[in-house]
Amino acid sequence: MSKNFTDVGGSLPVENVQALASKELKNLSDRYIRPELEHDDVVPTDNSLEIPVIDLSRLLDQQYACDELAKLHSACLDWGFFQLINHGVREEVIEKMKVDTEDFFRLPLKEKKAYSQLPDGMEGYGQAFVTSEEQKLDWADLHFIITKPVQERKMRFWPTNPTSFRETMEKYSTELQKVAMCLTGMMAKNLGLESDLLMKPFENCIQSVRLNYYPPCPHAKKVLGLTPHSDATGLTLLVQVNEVNGLHIKKDEKWVPIKPILGAFIVNIGDAIEIMSNGIYKSIEHRAVINTDKERLSIAAFHDPEYGTKIGPLPDLVKENGAKYKSIDYEDYLIRLSNNKLDGKSLIDQMKL
Repeated sequence: MSKNFTDVGGSLPVENVQALASKELKNLSDRYIRPELEHDDVVPTDNSLEIPVIDLSRLLDQQYACDELAKLHSACLDWGFFQLINHGVREEVIEKMKVDTEDFFRLPLKEKKAYSQLPDGMEGYGQAFVTSEEQKLDWADLHFIITKPVQERKMRFWPTNPTSFRETMEKYSTELQKVAMCLTGMMAKNLGLESDLLMKPFENCIQSVRLNYYPPCPHAKKVLGLTPHSDATGLTLLVQVNEVNGLHIKKDEKWVPIKPILGAFIVNIGDAIEIMSNGIYKSIEHRAVINTDKERLSIAAFHDPEYGTKIGPLPDLVKENGAKYKSIDYEDYLIRLSNNKLDGKSLIDQMKL
């Protein structure tokens, strides 16, 4: 293997936002202020524009599968985002993961810093995609670890406090991988492919989990928790930890706030599946906004094709219109990703032919 997923570059160290938020903030550093937010076009939350809801139990039931597959196809075509209910992941596994995430971020800063990112790596506690001293910063802290394949785990970044964290993460990551595999198989079917063609690259997938902590900010209208971007991965499964909403997705040039369904996963298509589907399914820009009074927490699990995969349009999908994207080794794709700051769909733009 030429490159490890997390050895392709790191993020510059920045101030801890949770600590910053605990001070009385009269003035905010310019690095957090986003002037573009003044001209934002956000769909009001009481609007009926809501992302599709897909029922996994119906996808697996012969009686309803045909209708539900059509709903899934339309969700992937028109939205690139959907909420997944009846997904089969045990409620106690999700709830325990939420509790352990909250408990981790409640630890004293010194204790969390024991898991800090190393200068050239992405794993650990800190920030992501900070590539220059000038770029705007997100109002957030995160903890990022590789969970699959097992041999790629760096246990030094797996917290030992809360004491149940490692066991919880083990169960959570295993259950989510099953769901991601199941969805890629269904998507293949909808694209008119043999299930294996899309499932195989994800069989021994690189799965990584990012715990996100978005502190409140009195200047919430001026900052962002997460810069607008599309995920570089294949498939992302996100769960919101507490009752504070903040996820927005871009639809028809407007920002649409997402109202999570309790117990559902919010699933989105990443750049890798956009490329593999030759642009039939598209990754979608999304961002996180901040609350003035309350913290928000979420857990995102990313599923990437396994090492050694060549990322490119699947041959069966280029017969009619030709390939719309380049094909490159997955490791080279990762290097491109790690050397970019988050910036809309800039990675996809580099991949277009």
